[in-house]
Amino acid sequence: MRLYCAAPYIPTQRGGAHDLIMNVAKSGYRVFSANSTPACTELSKKITERLGVELGKSVVYQESNRETRVEIKESVRGQTIFIIQTIPRDVNTAIMELLIMAYALKTSCAKNIIGVIPYFPYSKQCKMRKRGSIVCKLLASMLAKAGLTHIITMDLHQKEIQGFFTFPVDNLRASPFLVQYIQEEIPDYRNAIIVAKSPSAAKRAQSFAERLRLGLAVMHGEAQCSESDMADGRHSPPCVRNTFGHPGLELPLMMAKEKPPITVVGDVGGRIAIIVDDIIDDVEDFVATAEILKERGAYKIYVMATHGLLSADAPRLIEESAIDEVVVTNTVPHEVQKLQCPKIKTVDVSMILAEAIRRIHNGESMAYLFRNITVDD
Repeated sequence: MRLYCAAPYIPTQRGGAHDLIMNVAKSGYRVFSANSTPACTELSKKITERLGVELGKSVVYQESNRETRVEIKESVRGQTIFIIQTIPRDVNTAIMELLIMAYALKTSCAKNIIGVIPYFPYSKQCKMRKRGSIVCKLLASMLAKAGLTHIITMDLHQKEIQGFFTFPVDNLRASPFLVQYIQEEIPDYRNAIIVAKSPSAAKRAQSFAERLRLGLAVMHGEAQCSESDMADGRHSPPCVRNTFGHPGLELPLMMAKEKPPITVVGDVGGRIAIIVDDIIDDVEDFVATAEILKERGAYKIYVMATHGLLSADAPRLIEESAIDEVVVTNTVPHEVQKLQCPKIKTVDVSMILAEAIRRIHNGESMAYLFRNITVDD
């Protein structure tokens, strides 16, 4: 006599055994890559290897007229979907790939669509500049409209960007990986000093200095002005005096800014200088800072940042500069730049992104990923 045991199952009015199959499907998740170029899928492959899952089957390509086409090759009904999108040099194409894939998953009845966007594009355009627009807010609205319900990103240019979204945003930090690199890969790092290349970067530099128990230096002066005073509209509209009618109010004039000569607040003589920032794009400011630090006695200079965009002639300028090493994470693909400049080193952050995906899928707290992270970090 054979006995068969089965888990208790109570069919619903709608469905019988079909409901059991659907419940099993809804408990799963899929990870897709929204990139159309092999160089941009490297991070996606590393994340899925750590998770022990296969990358979702999809096709993303550009048609002859440069339109983006996305095709999902498997069922996603009732499942939680994670879309990994790294941002190459062609930023606008990458955004369209993400939007179209999110909308395709939404119309395919995915339960939740979570964007994993390590470097969030247009994050520098998060403030009103003259007669411009806050493009970062526009992009947040577009992602919500396309169907995203959650975003995992890393080191937003301004933490306040999270307020642009109508759904949860997990802003992970790369600083633990960069701090570990300093401790393990920089000989005699105890003789180093953390440098902020401008007063606006001082908080980030202070965070590194306090965790490594090192000193802090801040660059201040004319060469560090990366944004024009004209950009925020303080001289707009043009000052044209009305010669007829009501003269209007005589408002006090704002004194024009005058930058002092460039100075280094802090002693870098005979020390290893480590310049920290969130983004390395155009490197002219970093090169100029390195030259000044060299003149002030620093004998070795490192530059560390989360996002290595390294646009235009950045590899050549770094190679010809006084900078000894540039350390960035793999939130942005930069393999071509590494071939052009051996000074560029990469730190892998796929571990924390994979752990964030795992915790969200399992409904676990994300607090572990933010331990010892303060408000100012």
